[in-house]
Amino acid sequence: MNRNAFRLTLPILFGYLPLGMAFGVLFTTQLDYAWWVAPLMGLVIYAGSGQILAVSLLAASAGLLEVAVAMFVLNARHLFYGLSLLGQFRGAGWRKGYLIFGLTDETYSLLTSRPRTPDRQHEQAIDFRITLFNQLYWITGCAIGALLGELVAFDSTGIEFALVALFIVLTIEQYKALGNTFPLWAGALAAGLAMLLVPPAHQLIAAITLVTTTLLLHYWKLHKRTKGGEVSHG
Repeated sequence: MNRNAFRLTLPILFGYLPLGMAFGVLFTTQLDYAWWVAPLMGLVIYAGSGQILAVSLLAASAGLLEVAVAMFVLNARHLFYGLSLLGQFRGAGWRKGYLIFGLTDETYSLLTSRPRTPDRQHEQAIDFRITLFNQLYWITGCAIGALLGELVAFDSTGIEFALVALFIVLTIEQYKALGNTFPLWAGALAAGLAMLLVPPAHQLIAAITLVTTTLLLHYWKLHKRTKGGEVSHG
């Protein structure tokens, strides 16, 4: 069973190790914390883009409230991951909480796409091992990168751009998936307004609040319009 789970997670291993190492190097070169805090974040937070975002914000002297809000918004999609798999995790017992906690994008994709047998308990055990292996890969990458950043002297100038590059890629992928530019323009406008009207210490929260409210109102109007069309059609 362990061999099967390991084989399934090999693609994630080759992705998580280098990305975790990049986070570890970024952590030790940008922040004045002990190296072991980086793998500790991988253990208790376990959110790749969220951890990189937290490092960038802390390096820019952002408050803990701003960091918490930004990470929550960035990883809010994980709430829906857990909700969509509640049926699949039913009866998992003590494993259930960890299975929900460990739902990263890659783990969710693997758990929902792999072939399954009718034996629910057996499949849940494999799901647990897959989730555990993936987190161990990430923690290992964070630890190796943090140690390299601590022990090896090199010029890390510009490494913080990894976060910018990551979000550029995520934005492009979201646009390809949605085919709609409204969220992009709404986000850009919200950021611009926050920079013009709000003090620097609170610009991030203001921009997130503004764009979230705008998107919720936009979704509500679309839903109302669609519902009205269905009623009229009926």
